[in-house]
Amino acid sequence: MTLKPLGDRVLISLEEAEKKTASGIYIPDNAQEKTQKGTVAAVGTDKDVITVSVGQKVMYDQYAGTKVKVDGKEYLIVKMSDILAILE
Repeated sequence: MTLKPLGDRVLISLEEAEKKTASGIYIPDNAQEKTQKGTVAAVGTDKDVITVSVGQKVMYDQYAGTKVKVDGKEYLIVKMSDILAILE
């Protein structure tokens, strides 16, 4: 199945949170911080508003969007205005 966001929405493939610190300590699932980074998987139809393209790594607002699961992989659908930065 494929998802195609509509309007000014962007589909972001979520990155997994770090399970281990730099010093080698494992972090339990319930103590991990929610990641705010991901990769753009698809963009909506409003080309005037959308300034990111598929494949770019982005940082988004912590409480933004709607989580969806497709074929066992987690995605987030957010408005373009909820994307804070492009990571290079």
